[in-house]
Amino acid sequence: MVALLSLFRKQRMWSPEEIRPRYDVVIVGGGVHGLAIAYELAKLGVTDVAVLEKSYIGAGGSGRNTAIIRSNYRTEPGVEFYDESLKIYEQLAVELDYNLLFSQHGHLTFAHTEAGIVGLRVRAETNQVLGVNSRIIDLKEIAELVPALDLSDRPRHPIMAALYHPPGGTIRHDAVVWGYARAASRRGVAIHTGVEVTGVNVADGAVTGVETNRGTIHAGVVVNATAGWATTIAAMAGVRLPIVTHPLQAMVTEPLKPILNPVLVSATLHVYVNQTDRGELVIGSEIDPYSSYSHRSTLPFLESTVRHALELLPAAANARVLRQWAGICDMTPDFGPIIGTVPEVRGFVVDVGWGTYGFKAAPAAGRRTAELIATGRTPDVIAPFTIERFANNQPLGEKAAAAVSH
Repeated sequence: MVALLSLFRKQRMWSPEEIRPRYDVVIVGGGVHGLAIAYELAKLGVTDVAVLEKSYIGAGGSGRNTAIIRSNYRTEPGVEFYDESLKIYEQLAVELDYNLLFSQHGHLTFAHTEAGIVGLRVRAETNQVLGVNSRIIDLKEIAELVPALDLSDRPRHPIMAALYHPPGGTIRHDAVVWGYARAASRRGVAIHTGVEVTGVNVADGAVTGVETNRGTIHAGVVVNATAGWATTIAAMAGVRLPIVTHPLQAMVTEPLKPILNPVLVSATLHVYVNQTDRGELVIGSEIDPYSSYSHRSTLPFLESTVRHALELLPAAANARVLRQWAGICDMTPDFGPIIGTVPEVRGFVVDVGWGTYGFKAAPAAGRRTAELIATGRTPDVIAPFTIERFANNQPLGEKAAAAVSH
């Protein structure tokens, strides 16, 4: 047994190798999206692929999120896409042969006004028509699900109803990143960390490769799968993206006895709360209202978010905050992502603009972007997310289901 454990510890998650001067596909960004695309490409037989990450695997948004999974969106394209992603997540641990600590313990979005109830009803009906398990529940059922909630009329914004989405839950973000990286490497994908892309080479309207701090790498396809720096990488190829980058903060408390099973969300209070298996309360809010690349946490966020969280869960008043962190998010005008090719440069593919909900989208985005690259055809499920929708005045309008940053 000791010898077996020693052998297991010596096994590498992914195999390092020298950077080659040419690959069929270069993916910029070693987060969950870039790794998912690489893995899905390898499944389709495209194995001459390099993932370039300037830091370590999962260093960006993939490691700076609260890992909530759901598909109860409002628009038809959004619901269908995120539901596909959720269904992939349900089987992903088996597929990757790696424990992802996925837990589907439900998701509650609260309404505090009559207008809020109407909005949730529209979402519930849209979800149900598209086959997603989502329904409106009253205070009695809410109390049964979360006894610790303050459901009285004492709070400034009393809870009146909720949208209940049983398939929602959480997953361990680091495990997802490592699982994808290991599986992609075992299928022949080259994963290079510490490699920063400094330029994207274009000739005669087509991408030819990238410049890096380790030299030139030639490729017929370059994928921009970055978060936070999506506009920077796109600009290197002469492509302008309608994206603005904002910080997003979250915090975690000391471990507590179990008081919470579903994820709690209030758009009115701009707060969401879930409890981990270790007992910590993970608490987040909306994106910061200014554009920045800062990863620094702030006192105003801590004060306002804790105040709002305690309106929902006053029993947590004495819990100590252990740490607080920030990430950066790429926001588009309609709160939807941008996936696919771009008209300006052939061979340049983008999987960007995920705002605050990119982690839950990664499995479907990876699978469908890989399909696009391998076949040259845009899958129907990602067709609504093309960059041309802005020029064609066809925005998605997904803010109603993404008003709180999780």
